[in-house]
Amino acid sequence: MKRFESLIFVTLLLSSCSLKYGEEVAYDDVNPQFVFGKTEFTRYENHEKKANVSAEKIEKYKKSDSVYAQNGSHFLLANLDTNNSNSFGKVDSEGECGLLFADNSNGLYELYDSIRLFSQNYNASFYAKSLKFNSKNEQLVSGRGETVRIEKKDTAIYGSGFSASGVTGNYSFTGTVSGELSSESDSNEAVE
Repeated sequence: MKRFESLIFVTLLLSSCSLKYGEEVAYDDVNPQFVFGKTEFTRYENHEKKANVSAEKIEKYKKSDSVYAQNGSHFLLANLDTNNSNSFGKVDSEGECGLLFADNSNGLYELYDSIRLFSQNYNASFYAKSLKFNSKNEQLVSGRGETVRIEKKDTAIYGSGFSASGVTGNYSFTGTVSGELSSESDSNEAVE
């Protein structure tokens, strides 16, 4: 009887395998078109400088128009809002991170590891472990349980589940939030 049960188990196991041995993975999808070491990458759109990234290693992928920058990535992002002629082409944001992923064709950007992001528009610095930005809906988000620190003037706010809208200029946290206020007399007060 055990032999019969073992045979049924093995038959079910083998028949449920769905490995796709005949499906080929495109070479361009998994291998970079270019790999640069200790370099700087500048992206232009309509003859205007849009972004500048310097890193220890930059990988450029052909098919997906993706770029990965690793180890000590520093970046500058320019404002390309043609409705705002005063700041058009000027640096909008700058920062550093351990790993930067940019999918330019889909407008998706991801930052990882020791992120420091400074926004000129909001005169605020953001610190996090990971942030994702969608340029189509101008949404910046963190991981649900990850803490983001925002510093602006004499205020520091800490919270998890961070989300910010570039359209409205509003931001929110879905988790616990705390903060610090500093006055001219250098005294710190905790805010819950």
